[in-house]
Amino acid sequence: MYAYDFFFQCSLGEECNGPLCETVSTTGSEIPSSSEGLNSTETTLLIPDHQVIDKRHESKDSIFFRDGIRRIDFVLSYVDDLNKEWEKKLERRKEFENNLQKAGLELETEDKKESEDGKIYFVKIHAPWEVLITYAEVLNIKVPIKENDIPSTVENPLDCMLTPFRLPEKVMHPEPDYFTAPFSKEKQELYLINDESTFFSPSMRNRIVYYILTRCPYGTEEGKKKFGIKRLLNNGTYSAAYPLHDCQYWKKANDPNCDSERYTLYMEWARFLRFYKEQPLDLIRKYYGEKIGIYFAWLGFYTEMLFLAAVVGLICFLYGLFTMDENMSSKEICDPAIGGEIIMCPLCDRECDYWKLNTTCASSEYSHLFDNVATLFFAIFMGIWVTLFLEFWKRRQARLKYEWDLVDFEEEQQQLQLRPEYEAKCTQKKKNPVTQEMEPYLPLTSQAVRFCISGTTVLFWVSLIIASMIAVIVYRLAVYAAFASLMENTQTLEPISGLLTPQLATSVTASCLNFVIIMILNFLYERIAIWITDMEIPRTHLEYENRLTMKMFLFQFVNYYSSCFYVAFFKGKFVGYPGAYTYMFNRWRNEECDPAGCLIELTTQLTIVMAGKQIWGNIQEAIVPWICNWWGRRKARSNPENLYSRWEQDHDLQIFGALGLFYEYLEMVIQFGFITLFVASFPLAPLLALMNNILEIRVDSWKLTTQYRRPVAAKAHSIGVWQEILNGMAILSVVTNAFIVAFTSDMIPRLVYYYAYSANEDSPMSGYINNSLSVFQISDFPDRNKPKVNPDNFVICRYRDYRYPPDHERKYLHTMQFWHILAAKMAFIIIMEHVVFIVKFFVAWMIPDVPADVKAKIKREKYLTQKILHEYELEKLKEKLCRGDTQATEKEFIATEGKVELSRAM
Repeated sequence: MYAYDFFFQCSLGEECNGPLCETVSTTGSEIPSSSEGLNSTETTLLIPDHQVIDKRHESKDSIFFRDGIRRIDFVLSYVDDLNKEWEKKLERRKEFENNLQKAGLELETEDKKESEDGKIYFVKIHAPWEVLITYAEVLNIKVPIKENDIPSTVENPLDCMLTPFRLPEKVMHPEPDYFTAPFSKEKQELYLINDESTFFSPSMRNRIVYYILTRCPYGTEEGKKKFGIKRLLNNGTYSAAYPLHDCQYWKKANDPNCDSERYTLYMEWARFLRFYKEQPLDLIRKYYGEKIGIYFAWLGFYTEMLFLAAVVGLICFLYGLFTMDENMSSKEICDPAIGGEIIMCPLCDRECDYWKLNTTCASSEYSHLFDNVATLFFAIFMGIWVTLFLEFWKRRQARLKYEWDLVDFEEEQQQLQLRPEYEAKCTQKKKNPVTQEMEPYLPLTSQAVRFCISGTTVLFWVSLIIASMIAVIVYRLAVYAAFASLMENTQTLEPISGLLTPQLATSVTASCLNFVIIMILNFLYERIAIWITDMEIPRTHLEYENRLTMKMFLFQFVNYYSSCFYVAFFKGKFVGYPGAYTYMFNRWRNEECDPAGCLIELTTQLTIVMAGKQIWGNIQEAIVPWICNWWGRRKARSNPENLYSRWEQDHDLQIFGALGLFYEYLEMVIQFGFITLFVASFPLAPLLALMNNILEIRVDSWKLTTQYRRPVAAKAHSIGVWQEILNGMAILSVVTNAFIVAFTSDMIPRLVYYYAYSANEDSPMSGYINNSLSVFQISDFPDRNKPKVNPDNFVICRYRDYRYPPDHERKYLHTMQFWHILAAKMAFIIIMEHVVFIVKFFVAWMIPDVPADVKAKIKREKYLTQKILHEYELEKLKEKLCRGDTQATEKEFIATEGKVELSRAM
């Protein structure tokens, strides 16, 4: 039998024995028997007249019951809809609220006449001390036993330089540091309980109440036992369930007993003008819980590490900018005597004309910004940077685990508890081999069927993404000829024809179209992923989050990166040559890269998708909730502030939801992929990510503090499965960047020409463009490919490849230079991968996951905590010995004293 099942059986009047029953039944007996069997509306009528609020004199902006003493830990709301389900909902609420009272919670109802719109009932919930200590033990909550006396780390002399970025000490560390131990009802005098009303923080209190709400039964329907607030919210019995913010965010609470932590968070953290300040992580953790605290700690650390990558990327970009004039390739393309004399073969069949190479002068110059020797350096640097980021985050995470009392946090205590949905839907039971208790389970055949449906659905949606990408490729192939014809025949486009080539116009419009398709598919798949994960009925919260994470990430990975993979590794690689082009579906001729290379197109694709996602994400996160809240509060703005109750103010806010953090992590991990997987093509990607993240931290903090209801506090000691995903992407990024440098950029062909084929010692790169273009005899064109007109009677045209000329005996076959370049590319990939992987693993081995000082502090704290507990046990035994000297007690005393001495020796 699980601990929570035991407490509920006791509290709901089922047969039980032992001291725990006495505590719960005593609490339940304090509830007036006259209120049992009444719904929440009728219970309101039992409230004494002197507790009825006077709208003219008393402010409703309070976090306490009408008596001003009992704190509101949770609020339920509902609307009485007079439809066919009304009576059933009424019965559910009556049963549920009665069971909550039997579990020891105290309720107070606000009639709908007191609400702003005259329609909503609010049920306020307070957890008395007896309930808190009972469930604090069940949830293994750690509480203070002694103030920490371990000396703090020696201050760094350079800290004075960071003073402008620091927050006040009271904001950074709102509470003293304590040694802690799991709460036990039998050892209450051991803990530092100065005030029972404030001993458990509001976040702990709402976590305990939510634990009870999710497991409280409300009746039997269709022969199945029904329980949990989640089901009641889903079937409309209640419209909302949420803990309260402690005050309005723009001003402190009038009540001196209120800490106004929300106001402090807004003033010191959530305003954009504080973007250069550090985050008050301890206060975030205290107010929102460890799970949200660890997210903002990770996001802040990621942003700090991005600063280094952004600086190095900017330097690489500036190198390309300052060396543009020295780029021999673009000089030759732009030279009228070289690029102006080279006639290129048509880029599409029949409709496209021959064109001169120097028409791509501008794009070839811009491609040098990203396709230069610094690209190689930056790709290697980012491979090492990502390892440093992940290893240093592990160290930061280990320090937070110590500071936030998560060192001994066991997943079983929080994440491995059975989901209420699992317990409700799994009617069959079997004996647990460990606990020897009967517990619900899902038969293997049912699991297999559900997994098959789930896998098929995911595969279908991934196939849909691939189909949409193929559609975009077909769009590229189909409209290229139209762009080429339009730009050639439209005089108004002549001034920008050098900059906006048909290739670039096609790439930009296709990237925009691809981005729109990405967002539409995301919108649809999010709902499908949640539905199929619910259908699988995961056993635990951890399983649910991990399954949903993998489904969503797989989809997002394919959705966001497929177009970039196409441009980087497929476009221009399977074109064929004039007279023997390859076709998609035997109809559309495959795309060719720009004579300056495909890297500039990959940069365009990456910039549009990455920047577009970030802009759209910030609009969704900030503007949409603000508009919804503004519209929802339009009626309340016309009434006096003191009549707009705290529970109504929070009710009008948006819901953060159980998956709120999931979407935040997903957004950042997708961004992480952009700045690692394809960073060789766009050194400015980390700078864009840095600017976005500086805004992201403040947008997330602002919306959480001002636009959303207070989330239920939850524990987490790490970022979970996202850590493994980041590790996988870090390894994949080395491979993708090596392939981008080798196959997408022109670095390897230029190096091969420089060292093996250049004939000019004074200017080794001169002649490279002519060397990289093969010759084709126009008379060899089949009718399908030949342009309709050839007004200048060209005899030959050039194309990008390494093939023998038409007068050679191996006509149009690959030259030896092609094979030399291919061998050099493969050798480069192998060497770069091995060098970067060796450095990565060496760096990971050199950096320990847990700092040495943290290890020492953990050991010291465990020792001191153990010593305090042993000494406490010793004192209790001494008292026992004084009261009645028995042989058993004396032996127990001797054993305990020996245990204390052993602890000291250890």
